[in-house]
Amino acid sequence: MSAEPTSSAGPAEIVSGFLAVISIAASFLAVFWNPLRVSPFAVLLALISVGMAPRAARLPLAAVAIGAVCFIGGMTIAVATNHSLY
Repeated sequence: MSAEPTSSAGPAEIVSGFLAVISIAASFLAVFWNPLRVSPFAVLLALISVGMAPRAARLPLAAVAIGAVCFIGGMTIAVATNHSLY
């Protein structure tokens, strides 16, 4: 019988996942409400999440990509509809 030890997520990985999810939610919020105010904080949270995550984590990388796309989309929508940027 051989049993391999299971690796459970450490505290840094759990916090990194929470920060990535908060960043994704803030990025989606930034598309519709003041993209220049919300997007920098969302991307900053995503970058902190990337720094805390292990090398193979995908959620923090997705949070950075979603933050960038939502920033560009939010700014495009704000300019096209003549809404305030900040």
